[in-house]
Amino acid sequence: MRKSVIDLHAMHARGEKIAMLTCYDSSFARVLENAGVDVLLVGDSLGMVVQGHDSPLPVSVEDVAYHTRCVVRGSQNVFILADMPFGSSQITPQETFRNAAELMRAGAQMVKIEGGKAMAPTIEFLVSRGIPVCAHVGLTPQSVHQVGGFKVQGRDEAAAERIIEASRVLEAAGASMLLMEAVPRALADRLCDAVSIPTIGIGASPRCSGQVLVIYDMLGLGAYIPPRFVRPFIRETGSIEEAVQLYVAEVKAGRFPGPEHCYSS
Repeated sequence: MRKSVIDLHAMHARGEKIAMLTCYDSSFARVLENAGVDVLLVGDSLGMVVQGHDSPLPVSVEDVAYHTRCVVRGSQNVFILADMPFGSSQITPQETFRNAAELMRAGAQMVKIEGGKAMAPTIEFLVSRGIPVCAHVGLTPQSVHQVGGFKVQGRDEAAAERIIEASRVLEAAGASMLLMEAVPRALADRLCDAVSIPTIGIGASPRCSGQVLVIYDMLGLGAYIPPRFVRPFIRETGSIEEAVQLYVAEVKAGRFPGPEHCYSS
């Protein structure tokens, strides 16, 4: 039986770290599950690491649904989280529900939506109709052109307060989990205190309830200079399986991310 959102909340409540990695196919799904990963994120990062684009913007709902089905077929117990790609949630709540429902039919147990408090009505609409939502704040890659590139967010106090306020609003709207990306460690720590739901960090803080990385980044396969929050675990081990096992162990023990993987204000 797969882990449920209730299981993730129970892990958070007892202080057990959540190990999450992106995944796009059945073979990696099997390897990651066997290595002890708790959550597989079918991310729109597939646009860059699988499809070869320079951003996630070209990814469609159909793309994410296809890869979600692949990941589901390759796993049995791990929790499945699917990204709502660009243009699929920045619309009416009703249209967003139809897109989210397609991902749920593909096997997702929760969808991830990028954006600030403007997304609260949409999240409330989805949650009230049976679709769990993970909110995504900080660096939101789908807004890469608006923010001027893949840059750390929330470094000044005004921006930090906006992210904190948005996080509280999104939790109040019904978000079951909060993913924070590329924010200063001090802000990430404040976010962990600001909400009661599990927090997932990527370029954030070891205080988060869990961590996520792009699988190809931690295996040193990215065709770009990796951001500072990436640790290429494959270089410390002899195989993909051992690299993933090490990642899980380091996350569970609170040793990853280290100070060198976090951002200052």
